[in-house]
Amino acid sequence: MTSHRATALLAAAHAAPHVATEAVPASALFGSLSLRPFQIIEALGAKDGAVFQSFVAGKGRLDANLANRVGEIVTAWALKHGATHYAHWFHPLTGLPAEKHDAFLTRTSAAPNTPVEKLSGALLLQSEPDASSFPSGGVRATHTARGYSVWDPSSAIFIRVDAGARTMCIPAVYVSWLGHALDSKAPLLRAMEAVSREVSAYINVVNGNDSCTGIVVSLGLEQEYFLVDKGLAALRPDLLAAGRTLLGCSPARGQQLEDHYFGVIPSRVQAFMADAEQELFRFGVPVKTQHAEVAPAQFETAPIFEEMNVAVDHNVLTMETLRRVADRHGLLCLFHEKPFAGVNGSGKHNNWSLGTADGTNLLEPSSAPHDNVPFLATLAVVLTAMDKHNDIVRAGIASAGNEHRLGANEAPPAILSVYLGSALDHVISGIAAGEVRTVEQIADIHITGNLSAKPDLTDRNRTTPFAFTGNKFEFRAVGASENCGWPMTLLNAAVADAARILRARIEARVEAVVGDRAAAILSVVREVFQETTRVRFEGNNYSDEWRDEAARRGLGNHATTPAALAVLGDHERTAFLTELGVLSSEEIHARHEIHLEKYAKQLQIEAVALAEIVATQIAPAALIQMTRLGAGRACLAQGQGASRIGRDLEKLGIRYEALLNSIDELRAVGDAVGLDPAAVAERLRPAMAAVREEADALEQLVADDLWPLPKYREMLFVGV
Repeated sequence: MTSHRATALLAAAHAAPHVATEAVPASALFGSLSLRPFQIIEALGAKDGAVFQSFVAGKGRLDANLANRVGEIVTAWALKHGATHYAHWFHPLTGLPAEKHDAFLTRTSAAPNTPVEKLSGALLLQSEPDASSFPSGGVRATHTARGYSVWDPSSAIFIRVDAGARTMCIPAVYVSWLGHALDSKAPLLRAMEAVSREVSAYINVVNGNDSCTGIVVSLGLEQEYFLVDKGLAALRPDLLAAGRTLLGCSPARGQQLEDHYFGVIPSRVQAFMADAEQELFRFGVPVKTQHAEVAPAQFETAPIFEEMNVAVDHNVLTMETLRRVADRHGLLCLFHEKPFAGVNGSGKHNNWSLGTADGTNLLEPSSAPHDNVPFLATLAVVLTAMDKHNDIVRAGIASAGNEHRLGANEAPPAILSVYLGSALDHVISGIAAGEVRTVEQIADIHITGNLSAKPDLTDRNRTTPFAFTGNKFEFRAVGASENCGWPMTLLNAAVADAARILRARIEARVEAVVGDRAAAILSVVREVFQETTRVRFEGNNYSDEWRDEAARRGLGNHATTPAALAVLGDHERTAFLTELGVLSSEEIHARHEIHLEKYAKQLQIEAVALAEIVATQIAPAALIQMTRLGAGRACLAQGQGASRIGRDLEKLGIRYEALLNSIDELRAVGDAVGLDPAAVAERLRPAMAAVREEADALEQLVADDLWPLPKYREMLFVGV
């Protein structure tokens, strides 16, 4: 094989675990580099602490004096932990976090020549990073560059340590001078407000009192990712440019034996995980689970549930930490939804739940769900949201990477349906039919005389995109690389709108049916269960039969990102987002434009990278192979071996010419479609697939010592 590939492969094969940490209990580390709201409240004392607590809860603002007190507390904490700079840490519409570092160093009017370290309340609350180079979707012109990052006090401040430098990061939202949200967090916070307002009002109508004072939206994010030896990855220009392999044959052994899932974690990876976990514990990220996933070289980490905006912040921080820690362990961490063809891709399962301010989980069915009116009423809201706004929720998970998972090479499919499980579906179907059906308790599973297992009321369905899993819903269709702020904004807005609609229906029904409030509520719930039948599916979502059935039900099956995003251009379908105060019409239009442009740019980058790799590495390797074969045939003259070599040479020549023609076609198509998203989806993707087909065929014909790129068998099985 080529010398570079051989060297990288040898280094990967002999890479030793980078043991940089000692075993320390999580409780001893947890939050040591984070400043959580309750700590500031305690430091302020009773009176000012109560004002700040209201500010954190979204009620009221801080005056200048109190803001300066908070700034002093934050500064003292940061300096105590060695921070020299601070930065508002926000999530622009690039999908990646952003920050601008400023030193605590300043001068005061009292001592202008004496340097001091200070962060005023005004600078803590708001900073002004230049907005000129972030995606805006047309809501501002290049020459109108002012933008503001505003502290989100409900999410903990943290100190990041990187190569000895310590920076205090202040979680923030990001808006333009005109007030348009230029990030994924501001709309998320608005959607959370809308859910709290609308669902609490709805629950109060259901309960017939005002006991529900607010709603807490909880989220737990299961993050899947791949690890590849950094030396091998450095020889793959496609991984570096696109985050995925644009060509490469599947190895003889992939995931067929199903032996990687929950397998023993390799020592090098275990060392990486331990190192990353300790960093995350210090940030106050409640990491709970780690394990090997289905595909070789694929792994997963998951935290304990948190309030939604905090969970999203922590997931972004987790991805950032995994990348950075992997690098110092000699690994490349890949979050692309499909970095390798032929094996499972990566998702980010969003475990979502609704609870009241006093801690009651509204999605807890209890042992008698048929009698649990608040649960049934909440379930009716979720089903209405997924039925009425099915296409809007689908738009939230549309991306170039997720196309390879949704409706393409693997499930969950691009069709959004809801799985309730056999027990709950039995109850709901009974209510829809006007019957009372109870949940039958399942007997323990007998194993041996002293061993038994307690089964859940229902089995899991790993093929469904939106599954009820006991007391929450698992939104499995979200892509691994995405910032969850966007899909969660749309899901929560859909739920808020459904609560608003059903509240009006129940109020009208209660008024019409005087004397039997419960019957009036259940009559509306029964109607909802009848109306939302089309979105409920208990079978195999992978099957072709389901696709046919879903089409008959009128459910969308948008396999491409432009098709899925088209709904954002329909003002009637997006009006509820504006009515609820989640997104203005300008902000919706901006996101439509940004996501389409990002999609087209990503595929154009992939096309250019693929053409370059093939033209400068694959084609030359094939040419050398043909030269070898030609020399071999000449040496053997007219013997039997020469005839066989001749046939191999002819086969190789046909593939070589087809490869060069496919590159020419790809470049021509790339020039022709430009950044037209629909044309990119319809023409550029097939042209890339044609190039890959020829290149992968040549990989099986060219001698291994000539092949320039690390192969799948090496990246997936060596060094990880």
